Amino acid sequence: MIRNTSYWEVRDLETSTEALDEAAQILASGGTVAFPTETVYGLGADARSTSAVEQIFAAKGRPSDNPLIVHIADIADLDMLVFPYNSTARQLMDRFWPGPLTIVLPVRPGVISPRVTAGLSTVGVRMPAHDVALALIARAGCPVAAPSANRSGRPSPTLAAHVREDLAGRIDGIVDGGPTGVGVESTVVELIGDRVNVLRPGGVTVEALREVAAEVTIDPALTRTSDIAPSDAIAASSEQITDASRHAGDSALAQGTAEHAAPADDAGHTPRSPGMKYAHYAPRGTMSIVKGDAPGQVSAWIQAELDAASQRGERSGVLAFDEHIAAYRADVVVSCGSLHALEHAAQRLYAALREFDEQGVTFILAEACPEDGIGLAVMNRLVKAAGHRIIQL
Repeated sequence: MIRNTSYWEVRDLETSTEALDEAAQILASGGTVAFPTETVYGLGADARSTSAVEQIFAAKGRPSDNPLIVHIADIADLDMLVFPYNSTARQLMDRFWPGPLTIVLPVRPGVISPRVTAGLSTVGVRMPAHDVALALIARAGCPVAAPSANRSGRPSPTLAAHVREDLAGRIDGIVDGGPTGVGVESTVVELIGDRVNVLRPGGVTVEALREVAAEVTIDPALTRTSDIAPSDAIAASSEQITDASRHAGDSALAQGTAEHAAPADDAGHTPRSPGMKYAHYAPRGTMSIVKGDAPGQVSAWIQAELDAASQRGERSGVLAFDEHIAAYRADVVVSCGSLHALEHAAQRLYAALREFDEQGVTFILAEACPEDGIGLAVMNRLVKAAGHRIIQL
């Protein structure tokens, strides 16, 4: 069913009261509204209403076993949703809320739709650090379930224009609050006693978490990789580029709706957090990440494969950092910024992946980056976007 998607531009809360009230009324009435946060744009619905939440899954084409994060505007709203939590959880909230941190907590029975939790006994909750998001949620008067506002499997939206591209006609409204800040989704953590276990890296770094919690671990699912030999990787990539994927509309991949389980020991189980199980954030072309100890070797190998792809008739693209960008010749060369300022890479990443789609790129190679600080989140998203294809030189 094609919907009439309303659009509101909100840059100043004082002059946008009517727009926010209209959008909030849609949420309160069981509709779906996309809105900005400090991370990416979210697609919101009343977390208490199964019929409302089901509209999120329908609009996104999202697998039903992928849980949703609930957004609140006031810490007082949390006690209605979850059982009492320990002092470590409270310290995390005091330090990082509002902000890009989602905390997975035991959910009270019957207070939110089971579609939000995907049948789990826990729910991820966060308070966004964005004035428009907070005002909208407060006006709606309900906890808001909100994954990223894109078709599942596609790069997440950092501009309202990205939301319109993916979801216009599928949702009830879009609140345009300008570009987002962090550029990648929130960090998701669970508490095992006083230990903080990172389920998804994001806008709050592991290093920042360790300033608050005595013990911080990274879930083993995040460290599983599928490193493959260079020759095998390129052969596999070449075989996956078909005429169907070159023509938008001819396949689920071209439409950006296919979402496949990522390699993992627990691939048959419900993920404990969004972003753990499925291949997300992917451009339409086939993408691989290239890692190596010597930057010159990496650049030379990438360029040789870009040249070979062009000779095969592919439209080639490379995602690189400023330090190496001049070394590449391809149909589309996109910079993520400097390796010394990976927060800029986080801000640019999803727009860069969408640029490859806009330019019709079918074969993409991406440089890896260091996995400290926000780099852990950047690499996590790159690995997901590449379908876990990592070429180790």
